[in-house]
Amino acid sequence: GRCGGAPIGLIAAAAGGAAAIGAVRATRAQTRARATVRMAAAGESAGADASSGAAGKALLAVYIGCWYAANILFNIFNKRLLKIVPLYTTVTLFQLAMGGLVGCALWATRLHKYQKVTADELKAIYPLALAHLAGNLFTNLSLRQMAVSFTHTIKASEPFFSVVIGKVFVPGTAFHPAVYASLVPIVAGVTLASVSEVSFNWVGFLTAMASNVSFQSRNVLSKKFMGDVKLDNLNLFAWISILSCATLAPFALVLDAAKYGGVAAAAADKGIALMPLLSKLCVCGFLHFLYNQFSYVVLQRVNPVTHAVGNTMKRVAVIASSILVFRNPVTKLNLLGTAIAIAGVAIYSQVKKLKPSKSVSA
Repeated sequence: GRCGGAPIGLIAAAAGGAAAIGAVRATRAQTRARATVRMAAAGESAGADASSGAAGKALLAVYIGCWYAANILFNIFNKRLLKIVPLYTTVTLFQLAMGGLVGCALWATRLHKYQKVTADELKAIYPLALAHLAGNLFTNLSLRQMAVSFTHTIKASEPFFSVVIGKVFVPGTAFHPAVYASLVPIVAGVTLASVSEVSFNWVGFLTAMASNVSFQSRNVLSKKFMGDVKLDNLNLFAWISILSCATLAPFALVLDAAKYGGVAAAAADKGIALMPLLSKLCVCGFLHFLYNQFSYVVLQRVNPVTHAVGNTMKRVAVIASSILVFRNPVTKLNLLGTAIAIAGVAIYSQVKKLKPSKSVSA
């Protein structure tokens, strides 16, 4: 009950610090690689070039391992932290703040190039920041209410919301029939897992669904507003974190400030002093930044379908690891529902790029 204890926090912080520099260097190296590829023969592929040879494949495996490890550590650390600090608004604020602070630190130390942004670009980024804020806030509220494994089972239904939001808000959007078919096992699996979930409650369920809507809305907003914004992923993520943090900060103070003393006192009763408690909040926020950046590094080295499959398997790893760590009870029906939903996501990741026929898209 001590949020993993000091050793885990120190290990996560130390490993994360080294990994962050690796992720930044990988991102910079990838930028240089793209420039080289543009000068190469037209038939050459950036993804094939990056992953060719045993060394390239080994490096890709390392990046995928770091992506998975950071995400698993984040979810375990975050769940334990929310048990000690049941103020999901403040916990979310720290996660957003760390994304902005790490970005500023990388700019200041010139480990990553700072890209200037205009007022118009910030206006274009702000809707994404709001969706990012809402997605993380709803996810943390769901994790506070339910088991990590069940929250991530519900979040596996993201493809369903991606299709629905695309059809409703993006005129002319059409999907191949196979895409619609892949949604059936996703919805069926989540439904089966929900009715058999021991930790089920409506607040946790609805906020997990709301996080899906928020994150998929962010993707739609990105296509709509980001056409003229020319920022690399780290600069964009840093600005999204800064804007969302600045937006959430006054609400966190209004909602949670009066409770800080009581939370600190309760943590002290469990043997956790104020500074270690603050360090846990910061480490959790840093892990949040880290897994997002490694996800981008992997995406730059593989095609989107391969990345989607990797993301599906990552969710399996998070669900399995959380069950092992927290030993939350799961029923056979719950496991079956989770497996069906994940299988549906895997199918969706393979068919989502299929083009609909003209009669379908008309």
